[in-house]
Amino acid sequence: MDTRLFLSIDDFARATPWLHGVVTVYATYGLAVFAALMLAGWWTARRRASVATMAAAIWTPLGMLAALGVNQPLAGLVGEPRPYTAIPGILVLAHRSTDPSFPSDHAVMAGAVTAGLFLVHRRLGLLAAAAAIVMAFSRVYIAAHYPRDVLAGLVLGAVVTLLGFLLVRRPLEWLLRAAERSPLRPFVTAVR
Repeated sequence: MDTRLFLSIDDFARATPWLHGVVTVYATYGLAVFAALMLAGWWTARRRASVATMAAAIWTPLGMLAALGVNQPLAGLVGEPRPYTAIPGILVLAHRSTDPSFPSDHAVMAGAVTAGLFLVHRRLGLLAAAAAIVMAFSRVYIAAHYPRDVLAGLVLGAVVTLLGFLLVRRPLEWLLRAAERSPLRPFVTAVR
């Protein structure tokens, strides 16, 4: 089933050469969109002057890094080859890599940021979710991953971020309350 879906997307990629450039750029550099969304999350939390919201905004990039930290050994343990090494004759737009395919690092990052931004603000979470879906599709379109690789990555990233936030929320809020009484105050709240 996964290979059939992959091959359907590969057929779609072959039929849409006019999309190759845009999709390849997003699949490769689209993580900058998530960086901008995290910055918007911090800005939103700062303007809301809510310690809980700021804790979520600060945890979002940390949760992303934690999710990557979980993903790297998992990917090495599974060791799934990339589609372009396993399926002959497919259209390959990805830069070839020897890294394992499952789960996708790009999807892990996208899933982690999306979950974190939902904790900050629903609209930012929805924007991130749309960007994450496009990222996941683009990674399959360029033949860097199978559909299960990106789906697992999105889920893993979101789960690590959400569970991690449950663990670090109280300590982060305590640190932010301390920061509000320090010279760091302008970075954590817009209220004077």
